[in-house]
Amino acid sequence: MDDCFICDEEGEYCSDRDSLDGLENEDSEYDWVPPKGPSTKVITKESLLSAQRGDLQRVMDLLSLREHHARTLLIHHRWDVEKLLAVLVEKGKACLFADAGVPLTEDQDLSLAKESTSIIMCGICMEEIPGSITTRMDCSHCYCNDCWTEHFVVKINEGQSKRIRCMAHKCNAICDEAIVRDLVRRRHPDLADKFDRFLLESYIEDNKMVKWCPSTPHCGNAIRIEEDECCEVECSCGLQFCFSCLSETHSPCSCLMWELWSKKCRDESETVNWITVHTKPCPKCHKPVEKNGGCNLVSCICGQAFCWLCGGATGRDHTWSSIAGHSCGRYKEDQEQRSERAKRDLYRYMHYHNRYKAHLDSFKLETKLRETIQEKVSISEEKESALRDFTWVTNGLYRLFRSRRVLLYSYPFAFYMFGEELFKDEMTEEQREIKQHLFEDQQQQLESNVERLSKFLEEPFDEYDEKKVMDVRMHVINLSVVTDTLCKKMYECIENDLLGCLLLGTHNIAPYKSKGIERAAALNAKADESDKFPPLDFNKAEPDRPSGSGSLDDGGRSSRKRARKEGLFGTLIDLNVPAGGY
Repeated sequence: MDDCFICDEEGEYCSDRDSLDGLENEDSEYDWVPPKGPSTKVITKESLLSAQRGDLQRVMDLLSLREHHARTLLIHHRWDVEKLLAVLVEKGKACLFADAGVPLTEDQDLSLAKESTSIIMCGICMEEIPGSITTRMDCSHCYCNDCWTEHFVVKINEGQSKRIRCMAHKCNAICDEAIVRDLVRRRHPDLADKFDRFLLESYIEDNKMVKWCPSTPHCGNAIRIEEDECCEVECSCGLQFCFSCLSETHSPCSCLMWELWSKKCRDESETVNWITVHTKPCPKCHKPVEKNGGCNLVSCICGQAFCWLCGGATGRDHTWSSIAGHSCGRYKEDQEQRSERAKRDLYRYMHYHNRYKAHLDSFKLETKLRETIQEKVSISEEKESALRDFTWVTNGLYRLFRSRRVLLYSYPFAFYMFGEELFKDEMTEEQREIKQHLFEDQQQQLESNVERLSKFLEEPFDEYDEKKVMDVRMHVINLSVVTDTLCKKMYECIENDLLGCLLLGTHNIAPYKSKGIERAAALNAKADESDKFPPLDFNKAEPDRPSGSGSLDDGGRSSRKRARKEGLFGTLIDLNVPAGGY
């Protein structure tokens, strides 16, 4: 849907918070301070190995395991160390290892069986093979290297490289990754590199607390969160997105609500509703026919005449009061109810969509205030005046963007919260009406104060005298505080009074943060020179991945642009709107 994108005239995306970069002053009474101690981390291709080895080392130390067995356990438990330890306590070590495919022979070195003087019968090809060209796995099953290699190649091509099981019948053991790598590299070096790549990327693709940044073109980063999966994050590339569904930030809408709203606005469902309300099908060819006159005898382009009132086929003879040989005066309740419901649903959707679109348009126009305010601040600072600090303007602009965005997404939320599509059986009509009035009262208060804040920010304060500037300053500061408080109250109402008593697990929303979406901090890379994994190209084309590799589906990634402009005092301002998806 084209309406879902906010951009300036040059087609560049703009961020509400980043518009303040370089415009703040430490001496301001109302400073916006970035959150301290980010709970999200950016994992780059340089730091990925270090991030993975942190969890690996923890499991290796706790259970006295080799690295490949620790990785097998972590992949089985989706890199959730706490869950792994909980299973260990609850079920014991033997059950933990058996479920993951880790043999209990940790103290034995059985990885290779090279007995040059012995002859071994390979249980796969049924040939007698010298012991020097056979390999024994940790589970004690031994086969010739050719059979092992073919098995590994097939599994890697099938996308099962992260958990290649032993060839023995009913053996659940996972093969040693070092043996897989060594045997495959002898014949297929490229396939061995791909095997290493899949093992390394499993930390992201199999880990519920780590996800790729959905930027397009891909920036090569992944984001790791520490606590709640339902949150909004910002990558170091400037892209803000919902961590749960990887779409644009959409709080206070839940992910399901935003998915349904986006689809509703994108497809032709409402066009179908309009056709249902304003047309009737021809009884012969079934094409929709719109009435363009006052007579109730209408004619389709196929030549069929029918009654507009009941839709029944008729002849063409008629008078001003009736159609010859036709009578439809009897009331048909079902047909009337369907028509009225279609009209009601269409008008209800139009009500919410029109207000959603109005705030979207306002946001687009208000993003242009950035450059205007920079010019006003520059002019005001050159004047000889006691008022030298104009941070209140940029902080007010930031608060306007944040509050406008909350209002923008509050209408899709209300459409589903008080409709019948999701919560029809969760509330009585009386409860629905009470909750709707409660929410709409808060929505109306926020809307009123946001419009007032927008009005004061558009004032030409660079042309005012000092007294009038102080008056505008006081209004902007007060309204900034008020709108922030109202946003908090709206979120509290949604979480406690609306969703709190319903299906909260299904409709979790990202919490409101006055200071904005925190930017993920870089994770320091500490990989040593002895790392056996080769450098990875994260921008490599997806077709190189074999099917079933567990990679993320790119189908839901929306295209976004990023750009940087020169800000006031030479500061770079990142103009990336959250998730490119307004």
